[in-house]
Amino acid sequence: MVIRLITPADAALLSNYYQDNAEHFKPWQPQRDDNYYSEAALFALFTEYQHQRQNGSAAHFIALLDGKVAAHCSLTAIQYGPFRACFIGYGVAHNYQGTGVMTKLCQSVISYAFDELQLNRIMANYMPSNLRSGKLLKKLGFAEEGVAKRYLQINGNWEDHILTSLLNPHSDINQTIQTSGKW
Repeated sequence: MVIRLITPADAALLSNYYQDNAEHFKPWQPQRDDNYYSEAALFALFTEYQHQRQNGSAAHFIALLDGKVAAHCSLTAIQYGPFRACFIGYGVAHNYQGTGVMTKLCQSVISYAFDELQLNRIMANYMPSNLRSGKLLKKLGFAEEGVAKRYLQINGNWEDHILTSLLNPHSDINQTIQTSGKW
């Protein structure tokens, strides 16, 4: 499995991935217009992803198996200063569910967030009906922090979400933060 950052050159590859998995992802995403996952739209989006990566506000990854996208994972709303946190979001192709691909990708992205970005906290929120997501987050070590009522509009409906977080286990995080220059 190859895990790497998304680039604009991935537009065609990811357009196929999203279109092949449209029904699979539909229950867990906001409503999208028909053109949202076109190659042209994704090229523009991934160009923005590059800017986000360069300015430190997000990092978007894919996992490739046999040249095809098996899963995606993003760190978004990255904040430094006293918060030093972000959100993680992810998805796996329907034919790779239950294979461990999502776990490996998320573990790699979590390591990136804690080791490279030196974040203190990663937050992930999921709908109570998304049992697979809840199981994955528990396996990754995320702790439940509460429930947010009508948190996001998903597939046309306001949905409650379970709020979870994972804290950086490195005991020297405070010293690292002070010397990293990322305040």
